[in-house]
Amino acid sequence: MTNTMSTDRADAPVEHECFTTFIAEVEELRSRRLGDQALASAVGERLSVLLRTRGWLREEHLVGRPDRYQQHVIHVAADGGFSVVSLIWRPGQQTSIHDHVSWCVVGVYEGEEQETRYSVHEQDGARFLTPVDILRAGPGRTVALVPPEEDVHKVTNVGAGRAVSIHVYGADIAQLGSSINHCFTDLPIRENPGAAPRVSWRAIYG
Repeated sequence: MTNTMSTDRADAPVEHECFTTFIAEVEELRSRRLGDQALASAVGERLSVLLRTRGWLREEHLVGRPDRYQQHVIHVAADGGFSVVSLIWRPGQQTSIHDHVSWCVVGVYEGEEQETRYSVHEQDGARFLTPVDILRAGPGRTVALVPPEEDVHKVTNVGAGRAVSIHVYGADIAQLGSSINHCFTDLPIRENPGAAPRVSWRAIYG
């Protein structure tokens, strides 16, 4: 499966009461001027509540593609300070190994997703990736990712059917086009880093 992502901004906003409440809660949290870690954690709690309700996503937010996973931007804050998107995956579709432009919170709405997290290491001038954790998530499960920690990962639909996940990013994804900061397709993967120290990819890639 290709890792290329297509982005689409829905023409019509979500007007379901539970989603409107969620957006208001995120705005209230932002008004508290919390740090990224605390904000992402609190948004994750609210997203867990939203995921318990079915039927609030519009049909156009659930449309996938046969060749790659599909992103739909379904809400952007008036000041561009955060976005909500749906990602639609057919079986086997996956992302590249990547990091993010901002903090994000991910919740599974439908299906089963697998997240593989990586660390970046360097030895004798050569950089490589090492997998550090594999997580599986079903409906209702949420996870927060805050750069630079716990930020390099790959996501795959490992279920037999469609997977749908809701992502909240601390950036204007409609403007940026993607939440991806950098793809690590140029780095090899080693199962064991040995004595090679872990390095900050932010210092390397920005």
